[in-house]
Amino acid sequence: MKATFFSMLLLLAVTVTAQRNEVVGTSPWGSQDEIGTLNLMTEASTLRVLSQINSGRVYDLSVDYFVGMPSFHALGDPGYQYWLTHTPHGTVVDNPNGLGEAMNRKVSYTGDAISMYTHMGTHIDALNHFGLNGKIWNGFAAEEHLGDKGWKKTGAETILPIIARGVMIDVKAAKGTLPKNYRITANDLQDALKKQRVKLEPGDVVVIRTGQAEFYQDADHYLDNYPGISLDAVKWLIEDEGIMLLGADNLSFEAFPPEREDNWVPVHTYLLAEKGVMFMEQMYLEELAKDEIYEFAFIAASLKLKGASGSPMRPIALPIESK
Repeated sequence: MKATFFSMLLLLAVTVTAQRNEVVGTSPWGSQDEIGTLNLMTEASTLRVLSQINSGRVYDLSVDYFVGMPSFHALGDPGYQYWLTHTPHGTVVDNPNGLGEAMNRKVSYTGDAISMYTHMGTHIDALNHFGLNGKIWNGFAAEEHLGDKGWKKTGAETILPIIARGVMIDVKAAKGTLPKNYRITANDLQDALKKQRVKLEPGDVVVIRTGQAEFYQDADHYLDNYPGISLDAVKWLIEDEGIMLLGADNLSFEAFPPEREDNWVPVHTYLLAEKGVMFMEQMYLEELAKDEIYEFAFIAASLKLKGASGSPMRPIALPIESK
């Protein structure tokens, strides 16, 4: 690999952004809220976006899982592993079902297993993924709510199936190839939306194309770039536009090196711990970009991994009428 996460932190200058003190947010949806802005989804909003679907074309917004795939493993988290537990030839030799060679030659049997970090491939970050000063979203403290088998609050099992209006902001198309470690600004997003002639609405799911998914099959290249979103951009999306859920096609959503010298993931903690906004990483947006599909019904569900800090996700997009 050309560069590691830590070498980037050491070799690249840190840009410091003045910001108020960071504290975990208190949910406006009550003291027991575990899903944050996903509360913005309603039966009415779901029905509204489904009624606007105008095409049977389905866009898969997820990437493949394979041995050697890019993943955030710089901190020691495991990579993706796959192995066969049964093969057609092996069952003939081992006779694991006890039914004999003739049966195992007639009925072929393949079984397999995987091992992986929950933040690999196309996935969603749960609200317990990052916190501040020992607490996560809504003030849940690790001392009280973190057990040996995971978090008792805001685990991935609490993440609702998501159906909402989706908007892709194609920064790559608007600006061209982004420089290595480029930090996407609010102005970049606004310029791209103007070129697309699309306006955001409260409760939207916004996914951002950096172009990184073009290199997903080449882990060295993919992991050596780290373009991502900036604090001012996510603040504009959340505080001014009322966005419900975010996503991007890059590895870690935000850019590195970090904007603050006192927080190595300020965008993560702002969204998850302060604002209760989940987000998706390593999405595949190339087909949407090729067909210039900017507005769609976003439909996705994650695995209900109890207590986990994230979960694999397979989102799809179905085009809707442009406004």
